[in-house]
Amino acid sequence: MKDKVAIVTGAAGGIGEAIVRSLGARGARVLGTGRNDAKLAALKGALGDTVAFDFVAVDATAQDAPARIVQGAVEKFGRLDVLVNNAGSFNFGPVDQTTDAMLDEVLDISLRAPFRLCREALAHMPEGGAIVFIGSTWGIYGTPGGGAYSTVKAGQIGLMQTLAAEYGPRGVRANYVAPTVVRTEMTDAFWDLDFFRRTNHELTPLQRDCTAADIGAMVAFLASDEAGFVNGQTIAVDGGISTTRYVSPAAIGAVRQ
Repeated sequence: MKDKVAIVTGAAGGIGEAIVRSLGARGARVLGTGRNDAKLAALKGALGDTVAFDFVAVDATAQDAPARIVQGAVEKFGRLDVLVNNAGSFNFGPVDQTTDAMLDEVLDISLRAPFRLCREALAHMPEGGAIVFIGSTWGIYGTPGGGAYSTVKAGQIGLMQTLAAEYGPRGVRANYVAPTVVRTEMTDAFWDLDFFRRTNHELTPLQRDCTAADIGAMVAFLASDEAGFVNGQTIAVDGGISTTRYVSPAAIGAVRQ
């Protein structure tokens, strides 16, 4: 990916930073976006000379956000080859407990904003371009309490497949990465709680945590020419939880009240 240019939304978060680092390690130049100017500046400082990185601090839902982001990449780096739609809202709950405000927030951040950004970016993407969505396994199977979050993640798959069909003929690919819950600063608080162990660890065949680096590596592959014939795919990075009926021996043998 030497000298290719990528946009990564939500770049200052745990998964976003891992994606930036993974793309940069392959030689890409990266424009990161997010709402927090200080966090993006801190990421740029932490990366130093290891990644050609710059940023545009903007709310992804703002009316002028797509133009500012795409123009930022083109003005700073001269071109645009890759778009990684990573920013999203982790607001979920049962459908009957989801307010209109909750629904609007998730729709605006996780579906409307990436739709509009894709629309803006496509005008600049050459043959060999790639669009990657960071979704969730909650978008590929039913989850109690998923509510608007699961709905929007499934909607992203529909958008990705439409892009793959519409722009594949001109050499622009689109794919979707569906992580399981990733261990980050945001998820650390509940990672070792009993309910989470039962609903995640004990149902996952691979006996280790999913890390942000795992997601970054998959994104870098899908964005690269090595994945040049991968288009329209939903790829779960989840240790097997979404495609197996695995239950750990400890869970099978447990005696519970």
